[in-house]
Amino acid sequence: MTDRTVAVLAGGLSHEREVSLRSGRRVAGALRSSGVSVFEWDVDAHLVERLRTERPDAVVIALHGGEGENGAVQAVLELLDVPFVGTPAPACRRVWDKPTAKSELRRAGLDTPDWVALPHATFRALGARAVLDSMLDRLGLPLMLKPDQGGSALGAQVVTTIEDLPSAMVSCLAYCDTVLAERFIDGTEVAVSVVEIDDEPRVLPPVGIEPLGGVYDYSARYTPGNTTFHCPAPLDPELLTRVQDVALAAHQLLGLRDLSRTDAIVDRDGNVQILELNVSPGLTDTSLLPTAATAAGLDLGDLFASLVERVVDRA
Repeated sequence: MTDRTVAVLAGGLSHEREVSLRSGRRVAGALRSSGVSVFEWDVDAHLVERLRTERPDAVVIALHGGEGENGAVQAVLELLDVPFVGTPAPACRRVWDKPTAKSELRRAGLDTPDWVALPHATFRALGARAVLDSMLDRLGLPLMLKPDQGGSALGAQVVTTIEDLPSAMVSCLAYCDTVLAERFIDGTEVAVSVVEIDDEPRVLPPVGIEPLGGVYDYSARYTPGNTTFHCPAPLDPELLTRVQDVALAAHQLLGLRDLSRTDAIVDRDGNVQILELNVSPGLTDTSLLPTAATAAGLDLGDLFASLVERVVDRA
């Protein structure tokens, strides 16, 4: 692998810029430890010129949020015929829009919490109180509010009382124009990563998530010590297998490629409820794909080096 040159794309201008830079630094260091020559590029207006004048053998996308996950950067890479690790642009767009992805999952018979997605304009046009009352009649309390697009749990929060709902809506709308309201599911939160190595998808051990504050929000995700992770998740063997089967089915159904992470809740009845999928999983020190890779006996640098080799061969 010493003759390969890889560009790691990180940063950008999304709300998740700082997390992305941390992911980029970690995967770049891991690749270098596996003998790969690495450029670290902060994504800006010079990206296309760099790709043309310093063309790498492949690109690893460590962008979170915005153009890094909605298919925009992937579409540019496809235009330039630059091989990259990750999901093609059309599937990225499908997964980026959470209501669209949830609809496809449900049509395929996979469980996802009941939901409604409402644009800000709907509350203005039809009356916020009437719309909120209808939403509560349908979904009940507690309720999970989140932006319909985006990651890192930015803007996401659990609402337990009617009095807290208006302020939670305002907070959520600070990150988006459309609110996704889901029925809150009590159970064991898990993250299941899929990586495609040796021409086959491999499902890594599910990671169980136990946030100290009870909610896996931005602080719980990225502040060391705020969440306890269990790998494998504290589930019986049958449930662990079911969780892995569901994650693989979702990965394949939505057309994801090379790597993905499925976030889910195993409810009290043992049903696996998919919350969302990620085409650019975090790679920081507190991120879940690296945790699962380590539990599976995989070195992060060797894993990404093998993914790079896979995409170069595919080009």
